[in-house]
Amino acid sequence: MRIDERIGQQYPGLSPQEQKAADTLLDRLGDLATYNAAELAVLSGVSKATMSRLFRRLGFADFNEVKEHTRNIRSSGMPLGSEDTDASLAGHLDREVENVRRLFELLDDSRLAAATEKLAGAGTVLLIGFRNSFPVALHLRQQLLQCRQDVNLAPQPGQSLGEELAGLGDGDVVVLFGFRRRPADFSRVLKAAASTGAATILIADSSARRLAADSTVWIECPVDGGHALDSYAAAMSLVSILSNGVLTLLGRGGRDRVRKVAGFFDSLGEIESS
Repeated sequence: MRIDERIGQQYPGLSPQEQKAADTLLDRLGDLATYNAAELAVLSGVSKATMSRLFRRLGFADFNEVKEHTRNIRSSGMPLGSEDTDASLAGHLDREVENVRRLFELLDDSRLAAATEKLAGAGTVLLIGFRNSFPVALHLRQQLLQCRQDVNLAPQPGQSLGEELAGLGDGDVVVLFGFRRRPADFSRVLKAAASTGAATILIADSSARRLAADSTVWIECPVDGGHALDSYAAAMSLVSILSNGVLTLLGRGGRDRVRKVAGFFDSLGEIESS
């Protein structure tokens, strides 16, 4: 049971002082690791003994267990707010830059080449993204369609995956976006995609490292922006890297498709003219 659930369950039976301490914990779940027990007691206006007693009532041996517990919750992707979160533009920029920098550290040239070569040479590309991963998968589809055909996206609203996977085989590619707070059966989807004979590219944050062995190409992409909610700036940057790499590999064929697509935009009047 998460700490917020434990507090909710115990709250009516807590003393007024313990309730003050519990309120402080709830207000600062996102950055408890930056405090010690004495500092939290001061912030709450209670004694250190009261704070320690609250930890025990919630089922924790000490504050170190509380900190480890909240770290695990945050690493799973659950939004944890904090009164002390730096909401300034400069602070936000620093965190976004750090995520992109980390992405480039993890994405070596050979891994990038393997992914782009498979995307460029595949007969069919199937992109799979659930929940927060879906917009990233959709953006990659829109970018790849500029330079190649047969790029599909799943699951669409009301759609199941079986029909999409059934027609795949050797020479095709499935890209699975698995950012944290994935559906419980995500690993089964990955294995099913691999069983078709298609190459699989898994793009996810560090929480999916245990699934990497089941994919053909594994690309780790950070999403922890430092705030309560995750940031997908690095993921969108990765989409740009992959798409431009595919266009480069396709050469004249890719450029011809770009021109053909632009021609339809013009004839249909779909895109604002400059």
